[in-house]
Amino acid sequence: MRKENNTKGWNEIKTNDSWALFKIMGEFVNGFEKMSQIGPCVSIFGSARTKPEDKYYKLAQDIAHKIVDHGYGVITGGGPGIMEAGNKGAHLGGGTSVGLNIVLPFEQHDNPYIDPDKSINFDYFFVRKVMFVKYSQGFVVMPGGFGTLDELFEAITLIQTKKIDKFPIILVGTEFWTGLMDWVKATLLDKFGNISAHDLDLIHIVDNEDEVLDILDAFYNKTNLSPNF
Repeated sequence: MRKENNTKGWNEIKTNDSWALFKIMGEFVNGFEKMSQIGPCVSIFGSARTKPEDKYYKLAQDIAHKIVDHGYGVITGGGPGIMEAGNKGAHLGGGTSVGLNIVLPFEQHDNPYIDPDKSINFDYFFVRKVMFVKYSQGFVVMPGGFGTLDELFEAITLIQTKKIDKFPIILVGTEFWTGLMDWVKATLLDKFGNISAHDLDLIHIVDNEDEVLDILDAFYNKTNLSPNF
């Protein structure tokens, strides 16, 4: 006979889960209220482990600087590495610098380049991810790990299923992303037919900040800036 493998009974767990809904709702309300006042932004994703001397740190900083020069704000996950580089570039460019921070057991801490009134803390990954996809006018995806890939594929899925409006997804670093995209095309598309060719239309691979802005500007010359759902 099966026994509960938990020190708490199911009824106690159910009660705790019900009360947790209020905390979740609070994170959504706080996030929506703050993000709705910020204006059009582009999100920059990438590894928290990237060091300031890495070429992709410098490139993320340059991309962010150029993004704010073109009138967008920059959103990052608020932590170190590529996130810090993105906020630093926006800060040095005099633009909007937003950090959606989450408390983790390692790696994550606030970086010093976030606007003081635009640092938002989250306990729940799923609430934080909603803020990214709702308020970003584009995803700039630098080399990263599982978290970066998670954000990337969720955005593709939401666009594919028409749960959010289309926006550009820009992968930065040919040497990093080409192998993955070759596998997506050869295996998911050509061999197994698990995706459609047009699912990849808004995914671009680039290597410099000018290409990033060319893609964003070309898209928004034809599309209005607005939240994605």
